[in-house]
Amino acid sequence: MSEDTSGVAELELKPALEAVLMVVDEPATEEHLAKILERPKRQVADALRELADEYTVQGRGFELRRVAGGWRFYTRPEYAAAVEGFVLDGQQARLTQAALETLAVVAYRQPVSRSRVSAVRGVNCDGVMRTLLQRGLIEEAGTEPETGAILYTTTNYFLERMGLRGLDELPELAPFLPEAEAIEAETLEGVPSFDPDAPDSEDADDKTEF
Repeated sequence: MSEDTSGVAELELKPALEAVLMVVDEPATEEHLAKILERPKRQVADALRELADEYTVQGRGFELRRVAGGWRFYTRPEYAAAVEGFVLDGQQARLTQAALETLAVVAYRQPVSRSRVSAVRGVNCDGVMRTLLQRGLIEEAGTEPETGAILYTTTNYFLERMGLRGLDELPELAPFLPEAEAIEAETLEGVPSFDPDAPDSEDADDKTEF
């Protein structure tokens, strides 16, 4: 029985591409976009390039950039000061318990992809990872050779806030690793994926100054 695509092929292509690219966590390939929007790859590729040119001509504060074999929205460099002001304005805000747990997974498993962080925690961590990126506590560090997924590591700012001279000063975690490995093995294939801007299900009122 064929899957109901609810008229995806009838959608206007450019707005559909914009809608999808607004929620991607990693650069989306032309092949993948063509598949989900049920359009020829060449048509999708042409539309992406046209969108990128339109944003430049219109002087938008963002750009559509082709990186790592895919497409993704990025802040335009000349507006970096505005973004920096927004990000730094929240530096003194407290991290939730979910954010602290996610940060711990990155610290001990780095370099690590978002899907593996979500697998270890057992919940989708997209929103929390974005928060940690904005705070400057983690950063992108290349891609995973097997899957192309973006890898993340902690930053020097993380070490500064933790009062560490290096990652070798992190407390020993060996007693807890077997449990974490078991959780990851069971959940890696079925990690949920949803809006990265949605609050993490474990973001409760339990917050810690960071």
